[in-house]
Amino acid sequence: MIHQSGDVSKERGLLTNKPSSCTVAVIVRLGQNMDEIRQRLLNLIPRLASHRVLVIGDLFLDEYVLGEATRLSREAPIPVLEFTRRFYVPGGAANPAHNVCALGGQAAVIGIIGQDPAGRQLLSELRQVGIDPSGVVVDHTRPTTTKTRILAEGSLRFPQQVARIDHVDRRSVSPEVEDALIAQIQTLSPQVEAILVSDYQTGVASPAVIQAVREIARAQGKLCTVDAQGAFQKYAGFHLVKGNRQEVETALGCPLQREEDYHQAGEELLRQLDVEAVIITRGAEGLSFITRNEGYSHLPAANRSEVFDVTGAGDTVIAVATLALLAGAHFSDAARLANYAAGLVVRKLGNAVPSIDELRWAVENW
Repeated sequence: MIHQSGDVSKERGLLTNKPSSCTVAVIVRLGQNMDEIRQRLLNLIPRLASHRVLVIGDLFLDEYVLGEATRLSREAPIPVLEFTRRFYVPGGAANPAHNVCALGGQAAVIGIIGQDPAGRQLLSELRQVGIDPSGVVVDHTRPTTTKTRILAEGSLRFPQQVARIDHVDRRSVSPEVEDALIAQIQTLSPQVEAILVSDYQTGVASPAVIQAVREIARAQGKLCTVDAQGAFQKYAGFHLVKGNRQEVETALGCPLQREEDYHQAGEELLRQLDVEAVIITRGAEGLSFITRNEGYSHLPAANRSEVFDVTGAGDTVIAVATLALLAGAHFSDAARLANYAAGLVVRKLGNAVPSIDELRWAVENW
């Protein structure tokens, strides 16, 4: 296991199995009303700022091409779009990093781009949103992963996605690139408080890279979190592991239908992975979480009525939970704040991020 040292580990209340003030706090919280919880979360929000996070994973350039639907094509039953605009957003592992920066934190990324125009565009987008791209490795043998979304604009409130084209290479990275990634982790990790892995399974989060993360985080006493995208076993020994319902069902080979199923799945992942905490996101049903010290809980979705685009909501959950833990929150409050943040970004187009003011509004009004 990775263990924190000193007062920081006690403050987080995550990293010990023996009875502590955290255990007592959970009992007290059971009787607290929502006003008390909201006030605690409102006090937590400004403490998210200034924390430093290293995000490691698969970097994407998300391209959005929009056009106005003018007529149906004579060639196929599809609309003809007359081009109106194009914009880019940092995607994949860059999205949790963007969330960290949007909430006042500092983020650096380690990942791969190709030596191509898309790679140069992605570097530009990273810098524009305040992400440090110094850990990015150029792989001359593969393209920058690009996801192009075609959207039709019209009379509706939001554009409607018509198609998506992915330009992606899923081969394993070469030993030379793997060594370069590990070297970047060794260089940048002393400058941060937490390491967050965002595994989109396009090659960066190789077993060797993850082993390096685990060893470096253990040696340096870093908080270590991951959005595992189903590759749970690779992340044994991390502090916090996140997955969605489908990923957990596939990994454990059992359906999650009743609340008891989620509880048992969380217990099993805690046991198998020897981690401190697990988050299972459940779409419209919100999220469930379980920790060694705080037990199991389910949080209903903070926002059910204004869901436009769920792209990147999981990235927001892991980013906000990581920042909240760095800010000294107990895990229940970190999960609750992450749930509010996810409710905000699904109201927006594409890989969106919440602001401090929006997060405060959500806590006060939902």
